Amino acid sequence: MYTISNNLKIGAIVLMVVGALGIIGGFLMAPNTVEEAQAMVSEHDDGHEAAASDAGEYEENEDAAIGMGAEIEHGNALDAQAGEHDADHGEHLLHQLQNRPWSALYVAALFFFMIALGVLAFYAIHRAAQAGWTPLLFRVMEGITAYLVPGGIIVFVILLLSVLHMNHLFVWMDPEVVANDHLLQGKSGYLNPTFFLIRAVVFLGGWIAYREYSRRLSLRQDESEDNSNFKLNFRISAGFLVFYLITESMVSWDWIMSIEPHWFSTLFGWYVFASMMVSGVTVIAMVTIYLKTMGYLPDVNDSHVHDLAKYMFGFSIFWAYLWFSQFMLIWYANIPEEVTYFVQRIADYKILFFGMLVTNFVLPFLLLMNSDYKRINWFVVMSGIILLVGQYVNFFQMITPSTVGDQWYIGIPELGSILFFAGLFIFWVFRALASAPLQPKRNPYIEESRHFHY
Repeated sequence: MYTISNNLKIGAIVLMVVGALGIIGGFLMAPNTVEEAQAMVSEHDDGHEAAASDAGEYEENEDAAIGMGAEIEHGNALDAQAGEHDADHGEHLLHQLQNRPWSALYVAALFFFMIALGVLAFYAIHRAAQAGWTPLLFRVMEGITAYLVPGGIIVFVILLLSVLHMNHLFVWMDPEVVANDHLLQGKSGYLNPTFFLIRAVVFLGGWIAYREYSRRLSLRQDESEDNSNFKLNFRISAGFLVFYLITESMVSWDWIMSIEPHWFSTLFGWYVFASMMVSGVTVIAMVTIYLKTMGYLPDVNDSHVHDLAKYMFGFSIFWAYLWFSQFMLIWYANIPEEVTYFVQRIADYKILFFGMLVTNFVLPFLLLMNSDYKRINWFVVMSGIILLVGQYVNFFQMITPSTVGDQWYIGIPELGSILFFAGLFIFWVFRALASAPLQPKRNPYIEESRHFHY
């Protein structure tokens, strides 16, 4: 029976406390007025460059009007419009800087929640497939998916606060914006706050209900004299995968893509799926290796670690394939309403945008290509850390450009949010692992898993 160590528990609590202070500091540092926002931006060179760019646009417009023989009255009208644009720009800048701590919180909350959701999908797939090599790892997966409850509640609270206009993460939730946007008016049947929250409740309720019921059946099977619980778990897992594939795509539209509602991609659901799967399998491997080095999971051998690393390798390639497919088709077509998504990220997030290709594909491809290296625990852990950093950056650049724009950098709000949710994730997962024996007793495939060799 596993017992969470005091050092791990204290370490997780310290991470949460330090992270919470960083989150609070991020909100306290956010500007309250347009003047404060402009003063904050003026301290950075980017702010000067942006202001100069705006001024240049106004001068070009005015010169063009004069060149076309515009009247003085028309020039005055342009000045008035420029003044209105300045006011709108200042308000937009304020919203961007106020969004920054919210965005940092949302990115980290969603990232760790999606790890647990990816593990849940991986677990359900192997339950439905009746895979013979994974039963020894089921309790590890069940422990990780325990985070769905606190993680899901936190994500839902952030979404609820967005609906209540506590932030500006989702522009389509602002009635004034919708009133002046014909495209958003056409999407209002789907993108409306009430239906948005109802869908979130259905998604979270379905995922958590399956996890709790499957976990209960898994524990019952240990004490059962037949395989009825195992068979029922197989059936509900197969049914859940249908629900998951539908809701996973919808949640990627709702929680991520709708942040930039003028842009869409038919590959986006699969892209997010690949991200959560590679992150989930990576965490399974890292937790398994940790427990094994602590003297638990004695029957888990190098072949189990090898196959987990093989999934890490495979899903990283799958993620890169989807990234390239989405990027190449949109960039090559050069349709303005589609390509603007990548123009903004290449212009303002170039290092992150292309850097995540290195951390999510190039390095894992080179590190995990060799079959022998997949059996080396520290090598798998090192590769896993690189992948998790890369996937956090992936979530960061999916969300932040649409909420913060070019007013971004990695600072106190971002680091604080990562530390807080990392601490909460570690504390909740390992507490769940300590609540039941780590090795199933009566799974029909337990002997096959115990003697698994690749």
